[in-house]
Amino acid sequence: MLNATRSKAEEKFAKAKQQETQALKEREKAEKAVNEKTARLRALRLAKEAADKEAAEIAEAAAAEAKKSPRKKAKPAKAAAQD
Repeated sequence: MLNATRSKAEEKFAKAKQQETQALKEREKAEKAVNEKTARLRALRLAKEAADKEAAEIAEAAAAEAKKSPRKKAKPAKAAAQD
């Protein structure tokens, strides 16, 4: 009887250990998925920030160029002024 009780206890222990191992694997898998998603989103964010920065620099350069060389105003025609 003692052997039967001991073997049942060992079976329960082995089953609990197996469930714990399975839960740990699932937790690690979920954590890995979260980390991969975070890395992917971080890469996308950094790429967007770089593109936005480049676009801002181009717009700033264009604005500086526009301020630097203002357009010349058209002169009135001399013939129209003499009439």
